[in-house]
Amino acid sequence: QVQLVESGGGLVQPGGSLRLSCAASGSIFSIQTMAWYRRAPGRQRELVAGISSGGSTSYADSVKGRFAISRDNAKNTVYLQMNSLKPEDTAVYYCNADIRIVGGRLSNYWGQGTQVTISS
Repeated sequence: QVQLVESGGGLVQPGGSLRLSCAASGSIFSIQTMAWYRRAPGRQRELVAGISSGGSTSYADSVKGRFAISRDNAKNTVYLQMNSLKPEDTAVYYCNADIRIVGGRLSNYWGQGTQVTISS
């Protein structure tokens, strides 16, 4: 059994910052790609940022230069530092990871989501 647990969401004013964390736990052998997605009201879920096991990163155009994804492999944790936040960043943010469990099977997992609201 593997779980992804997000934390760090909340309400912040435009221009502010938030740092999301997502910790994976369970019978983990290794973690490959980790990523953050978001779903805004009335919109489809979109990929925000991803990071490979080797540390290569990618970002949606809408967040480049403002968001930074990182990971701590020793802690099985991925982070999303969000700066210069805009009202259009308001969404539920979901953690996603490709995890190989003990015993060898590679599967994709989702966290439960954390609400981020940007409003004055």
